[in-house]
Amino acid sequence: MRIGILTSGGDCPGINATIRGVCKTAIHHYGMEVIGIHSGFQGLLTKDTEVFTDKSMSGLLNLGGTMLGTSREKPFKKGGIVSDVDKPALIMKNIREIGLDCLVCIGGNGTQKTAAKFAALGVNVVSVPKTIDNDIWGTDFSFGFDSAVSIATDAIDRLHSTASSHKRVMVIEVMGHKAGWIALYSGMAGGGDVILVPEIPYNIKNVGATILNRLKKGKPYSIVVVAEGIVTDRGKRAAAYIAQEIEYETGIETRETVLGYIQRGGSPTPFDRNLSTRMGGHATELIAKGEFGRMIALKGNEISSIPLEEVAGKLKLVTEDHDLVIQGRRMGICFG
Repeated sequence: MRIGILTSGGDCPGINATIRGVCKTAIHHYGMEVIGIHSGFQGLLTKDTEVFTDKSMSGLLNLGGTMLGTSREKPFKKGGIVSDVDKPALIMKNIREIGLDCLVCIGGNGTQKTAAKFAALGVNVVSVPKTIDNDIWGTDFSFGFDSAVSIATDAIDRLHSTASSHKRVMVIEVMGHKAGWIALYSGMAGGGDVILVPEIPYNIKNVGATILNRLKKGKPYSIVVVAEGIVTDRGKRAAAYIAQEIEYETGIETRETVLGYIQRGGSPTPFDRNLSTRMGGHATELIAKGEFGRMIALKGNEISSIPLEEVAGKLKLVTEDHDLVIQGRRMGICFG
């Protein structure tokens, strides 16, 4: 059995640990051959590959990013590095010429959609969900999320001392265009007073009232955690807009901090290392059993899998009945 493995979309802590989990299980336990494909689906268009050995896996467990490189090449969309050919047909041809019996795709929502399309064309595909946003439907958590939440929480912890010293409002913007999971989890873990996510509409006057009520209770500073995807005025960045509006509503000096790509870089947390290892190993197990067209998923404490066609095109979003939202509101946290 010769399997190909690629990583696609944004980088994320835990990708290398997943590659390691797939390859070590394939090589040691099942005696499979593993071919690394560089730069995501772009590497399948250009046949940019390498043969992996056990030695290739050294030092990967705690290494951030992806040793295979990545791209946002979407072969079912026009454009990209190869624009004048039928890209899916070229990839199918190259898969046959490389001699791949199966393809392991590690990536986010776009990758899952592409993997499902290749599975429908007859390619033996197993996919692994990868995103710091935790918005892939069908899995409780994706690797990379815990690492991003840890980084964001540490940043919020550090802002508490500055906010307290200067009696300011500090607004911190974290990643999450459509899903507010990072804002919710880091905001709760970091003791945020206001948490704004794209899924829950907010009223800036409610935010201002929350901060003024804290001031009346002898709490002269507040921490506001916002996801980058919340609605703002005239296309302004989330943190800058909210900071400006809070200062207008309250008269309290307000400063913003944007974490940006810091959340995606660096070493994965121990939780993400173990989750990546388990997901990678389970992907190889599915290949050995001949169970294709599936995405690995974490359900409770168990690693399982679900059909790829169930995942494609769906998002897992924060809801108002999530227990962290309910508990936060009971504790006086404002969600807008």
